[in-house]
Amino acid sequence: MKSWLQRCQILIMIGVFVLGSMAGCGKQKVEDKKMGKEVEKSMKLEEEEKEKHPVVLRLEGGDWGFPNPFKHYPRGPGGFKTELVYDSLLEKNEEKEIPWLAKEYTISEDGKEYIFTLRENAKWHDGTPFTAEDVKFTFDYYRDHPPVWNNLLIDGNYIVEKAEILNENKVKLIVDEKNTTYLSKIGAVRIIPKHIWEKVEDPTQYEGDGVGVGCGPFVLENYSSEHGSYQFKAFGDYWGPKQKVDGIEYIPVSDSILAFENGDIDFLTATPDIVSRYENNSEYKLTQNKPFFGYRLIFNMEKRPELKEVALRKAIAYGLDRQEMVGKVARGSGIVASMAYLPVEHGWYNEAITQYTYEPEKAKELLQGKKYQFELLTGNSPQEVKIAELMKISLEKVGVQVQIKSVDMKTRDSAVKAGNYEWVITRHGGWGKDPDSLREHYGITTLKGAGSPASGGIPGYFNQEINDLCWKQMVQMNPEERRETIFKIQELVAEEVPMIPLFNTIDIFVTRPQKFDGWMFRYDHNYMDACKLSYVEREVEE
Repeated sequence: MKSWLQRCQILIMIGVFVLGSMAGCGKQKVEDKKMGKEVEKSMKLEEEEKEKHPVVLRLEGGDWGFPNPFKHYPRGPGGFKTELVYDSLLEKNEEKEIPWLAKEYTISEDGKEYIFTLRENAKWHDGTPFTAEDVKFTFDYYRDHPPVWNNLLIDGNYIVEKAEILNENKVKLIVDEKNTTYLSKIGAVRIIPKHIWEKVEDPTQYEGDGVGVGCGPFVLENYSSEHGSYQFKAFGDYWGPKQKVDGIEYIPVSDSILAFENGDIDFLTATPDIVSRYENNSEYKLTQNKPFFGYRLIFNMEKRPELKEVALRKAIAYGLDRQEMVGKVARGSGIVASMAYLPVEHGWYNEAITQYTYEPEKAKELLQGKKYQFELLTGNSPQEVKIAELMKISLEKVGVQVQIKSVDMKTRDSAVKAGNYEWVITRHGGWGKDPDSLREHYGITTLKGAGSPASGGIPGYFNQEINDLCWKQMVQMNPEERRETIFKIQELVAEEVPMIPLFNTIDIFVTRPQKFDGWMFRYDHNYMDACKLSYVEREVEE
């Protein structure tokens, strides 16, 4: 009997334990469910809070023209704002061109046919669907109405012979020759909507409906030429990667350092003397760029034929203390430029070229007692004026007199494009782009189509061997063969000194990662805030 009672007690205890466990499981499920609702509620509140307080980046303003392909100012700040609004077939990341409006492409064996397969879900900012018609129209329209940045015109010739629609999402472009640089040039073209521009005869004067309608990640909300301000808002129906910010605003500031420290702007290019203010402070992040921005001295050999003498150009090169410019103008944050243009950190830089250090005695020997006087045109920025003053002082010691003429940037840029100068100092970025830039500076025979003051040839200069090699490298599809040609061009250019690259700057950017930490560089450019991909997620086929 006792044994039976004991067994019953044990069974009862087991039952109680099981029931307790079941109750516990039930309780846990309830708690888990409750927790899930709490997480969901928290996420919802977070989204609502984000809508109430959108992330808007504020950057230093300035008037760089209306941001469409026909009206922006031809320097980088104008073009890069346009790229926020208008997409292209390909975009550039840190390493290469990647698919964008075109999700894939093929190139024929003869290199003359490019077939682009387009995204099916893209829309223009006014809600109109993006189609293959828009792509064909863009390449046809640009033939007669060139955009400010015209990648399709090479030495006066339009490289796209024909644009064909193969089906609703495929376009074929037929080009004039097999060329290793064409994919990048075609891929960078900003596509425009046919339904807006097809009846516009002069796009540079058009100010009607749709003048700022693109299919890019941001919509232009407001632009003031008078104040140099821009307001961009994330496009809600954008086909591509989600925008990292809700808006981007460019605002006028009188003192960028003060504006940054007051929180009025979110990005600062810091001069070397103030960098220590932001170091070792978790509130800030410091990023250094590559030396892909620089200053050049260009000679006009049409106006002053004596500059065609190599000995004179070499004398000027040896008579300039470019290292002094790095120290006194860039405050040590820069490098002396390569006499063959491509910077030392460029992947195609030839370190074996002739170097020109400051050697005034050698300069005097080359001049052989001759005296010269030239007018030097420069912009009126403090940096450019200082460069001009240093040049004047150092060259005077070797027998070359320099008369400085300082004007505003736009006047100087117009003079560069028109060839209206004897000597000119110009500055620009993009020194890291494809080495075909050597052809753009040393190998073209016409200045037609040079939309940017950073492009175009040297008036009155021509060297047949350099010219032939500049055109040869464009059709060399084997990278090693092309590299050999590019290196040879640099060797010849350094011996010829057709112009004098002065120095390249190295910048330190200061940002606040707590607000935004998506900044990145394009492989060929030196400013993170000018990179379109800084502002979108990277969820795109590459």
